[in-house]
Amino acid sequence: MPQLLPYLTADLPGIGGRLKERPEDFRVEEIPLYLPQSTGTHLYFRVTKQGIATPAAVERIARHMGVKPGDIGVAGLKDAQAVTTQMMSLEHAASERLAAFRDEQISVSVLGIHSNKLRTGHLKGNRFIIRLRGVGQEATAQTDTIVQILAKRGVPNFFGEQRFGRRGDTALLGAAMVRGKIEEFVNILLGRPQPEDPQAQQEARQAFARGDGETALRLWPYHERERRAALAAYLKQKRPQAAVAALTPKSRRLYVSALQSEIFNEVLQRRLASFDQVMAGDLAQREGSCKFFVVEDVAAELARAAAFEISASGPMVGMHCPLPQGQPGEVEQAVWQAFQLTPEDFSRVGKTIAQGTRRPLRFRLAKPHITAGEDCHGSFLELSFVAPSGCYATVVLREIMKQDPSVGQESAATPASDCHVD
Repeated sequence: MPQLLPYLTADLPGIGGRLKERPEDFRVEEIPLYLPQSTGTHLYFRVTKQGIATPAAVERIARHMGVKPGDIGVAGLKDAQAVTTQMMSLEHAASERLAAFRDEQISVSVLGIHSNKLRTGHLKGNRFIIRLRGVGQEATAQTDTIVQILAKRGVPNFFGEQRFGRRGDTALLGAAMVRGKIEEFVNILLGRPQPEDPQAQQEARQAFARGDGETALRLWPYHERERRAALAAYLKQKRPQAAVAALTPKSRRLYVSALQSEIFNEVLQRRLASFDQVMAGDLAQREGSCKFFVVEDVAAELARAAAFEISASGPMVGMHCPLPQGQPGEVEQAVWQAFQLTPEDFSRVGKTIAQGTRRPLRFRLAKPHITAGEDCHGSFLELSFVAPSGCYATVVLREIMKQDPSVGQESAATPASDCHVD
């Protein structure tokens, strides 16, 4: 299970409250990395949705356009329990037909054309407008104090709970894959029932755990097609490797990414007290750049870190993950040892899945704004801010609420792109 994350502002009380009481209490708007051009074959369009996740929205639009869901390009995934706005693309699409799309939960507007398909991570950031309900009269002042600290020092760039799946076992699945323990992987994937599992899934997992695979296949919910396919392949070939082969490359990447995320979170925890500073040997990132450099002149770079021009980074471990030197390197080596992993272990899952990269230890909380208000559903505290792509709004909210908000999958689940040392 993922570790419980510490608070940067642990000495300040949280405001508690209720999140996502209504979908419109959580609004997210993508900030695109680029806009449509005057030429190209890919039609770009804006999608605003409510009460539906991005993959389901893509399926409905694809059905209307007579194409496969994979033909539609998206930059990030957006949660179902929210009102979200994002850009999508479709090559050789008839704008008139797209404009005729009608759905109670989805609205579409044509933007223009571009020369390339939108890909995962092709966004600059996200703008959040979030309402917390059931907070006390002191909530505005308490929130302002916490936000000032986050704005000055940065927000710890932890991966949120949603990175690790509803059952919290995606990192365990990734670790089993990387270590080559395929039988253990299958047992986690199809067995090991938890009290919180839906009843049908729990019964299927119980059957698998006691060795009754045929009953497990009969009980496994039909909407969980991939696990059913993995179980069917396992029963047919009587080899755990067959179950892994039945999974999509996207799922295998997800499991390894969850392991990488858990390791990153552990490194960040160990450096949290001074996460907004740099040390000799650090691999630091310039803000807005994907390249890293080794910190040598600590005094000069500390001043740049204080100005938020640069930030220290942590590992997204893999076969070729750049490692820092000095004390930062010792911290990361200790985490490698704690997880009983080496870079060579990641060769088992292939370099395209686990090449390795770096991720900043913090992100800038931009344009924060706090207001108290009231609507027909009662009083609320509204917080708006902008966060870079790949960063989690839930990390900001948990610092303010001092509880772990469960907000489901949001846009920041987008994997980071590879970065390089320069």
